[in-house]
Amino acid sequence: MMSLIQNYEELLLWLTIASIIGFVGSLIVIPWILIQIPSDYFTHEKRKKHQWGNYSPIIRLILLLVKNILGVIFIVSGIIMLFIPGQGILTIIIGVILSDFPHKYRIEIWIINQPKILKYINKIRVKAKQRPIEV
Repeated sequence: MMSLIQNYEELLLWLTIASIIGFVGSLIVIPWILIQIPSDYFTHEKRKKHQWGNYSPIIRLILLLVKNILGVIFIVSGIIMLFIPGQGILTIIIGVILSDFPHKYRIEIWIINQPKILKYINKIRVKAKQRPIEV
């Protein structure tokens, strides 16, 4: 066992550093993003697909790709955070909100309708003097 640790000492060091950075980053970034979500985000009957309608099609495609890549990174990071320190479920929620895929809205509504999740998100928003999320 000790030789295994010694063989991978540098890798373990980098994984530890990445885990600490991810944990601290999630404590700062995740609440900030949750505060930025409009309180009526989940109650719009007709939601805008993309806010980049004035840009050229190439720029819109690039922005959409970047947004989806960020969403996937948040989802994967959230899944990892379910097993290591961090705010896994909240990170997954943000990843889903950022991503564009079929039936996304149904998944968002299902997640946000979980009483513990909604209560926790609204608790963060109230502390930041933001209106609670409406469902």
